[in-house]
Amino acid sequence: MDITDNTTDISTVESLRYKFGTIKAATNDFSDNNKLGEGGFGSVYKGYLQNGQVIAVKRLSNDSRQGEIEFKNEVMLVAKLQHRNLVRFLGFSLEGTERLLIYEFILNGSLDHYIFDPTKSVLLDWNTRKRIIKGVARGLLYLHEDSRLRIIHRDLKASNVLLDEEMNPKIADFGMARLFKHQETEGCTNRIVGTYGYMPPEYILNGQFSVKSDVFSFGVLLLEIITGQKNQYFKIKGRSEFLLSYAWNSWRYETATNMIDPVLMVESGSLQEIMRTIHIGLLCTQNDIVERPTMASVVHMFNIPSLTLQIPSEPAFFIPSSSIETNDFVNYYQIFSQSSVNDVTISTLVAR
Repeated sequence: MDITDNTTDISTVESLRYKFGTIKAATNDFSDNNKLGEGGFGSVYKGYLQNGQVIAVKRLSNDSRQGEIEFKNEVMLVAKLQHRNLVRFLGFSLEGTERLLIYEFILNGSLDHYIFDPTKSVLLDWNTRKRIIKGVARGLLYLHEDSRLRIIHRDLKASNVLLDEEMNPKIADFGMARLFKHQETEGCTNRIVGTYGYMPPEYILNGQFSVKSDVFSFGVLLLEIITGQKNQYFKIKGRSEFLLSYAWNSWRYETATNMIDPVLMVESGSLQEIMRTIHIGLLCTQNDIVERPTMASVVHMFNIPSLTLQIPSEPAFFIPSSSIETNDFVNYYQIFSQSSVNDVTISTLVAR
């Protein structure tokens, strides 16, 4: 069951509709001073309602690749969701060609502005990163199993995780999400959306997606949070590596301590937690979809440190570094890099 089956009548969420003029006034006529960011779907603005509430407004451009179906998709889906690790949807506006999505304003912006920034990354100690990882895991578990219907996000990545004033994570941007009945477990599409680098192989190659697609994306995100490296090729000790290949080799040859973000001041107790977290990340990114755990299992692994973990196999897109010529590596990277198929996200809610 596709979410679009339920989006033909947006009147069911009529109570969440705002007049366009109200939001226009709240953002000072969508002034540049209020703009937080922009992407392929449009721009995001900070606004102030008359009651003083601060909001983030996603204004879709007229030539946006997110059409009316995707707009209704996001409205109908997020209106049903309520979880502390999901960004809170406040309402929408649909007048003429104007399509607006209104969300709570998240003070600290998106995770990618921290973990990939040499200066800001020091603000994320291990306890904070651990809390972010566990919070995202709980948010995904809610989407997959605890909400009324099964929801697959399909575009989980660092820029779609927002951080509140206490650096708690909130999953954002549900424009590409798909909704299923609980007895349904997977779907197939010939329209690939999302961000390369976070997509599992079965989705890229065959258009197959399931809750295990989100599990794969979560595993990539987890490894990025620990290493401070994007899931792309990077130079280390004079050679080129992909994050997944680097993580696998480091774990297999028991040198995983070398892949921890150097800004982290790791103590002995924390080191054991980090090693276990890397192990979980590798389980999530295995090539075989059957071997990847569910998010329920992942949360269980985090909650019970004494639980014995299975031995992971090679992750998807693993390339032995010794067999890669530079040109081959670059060509491969151009295919499976973090270029976004739909790079407009609510992740542009970055506080100024």
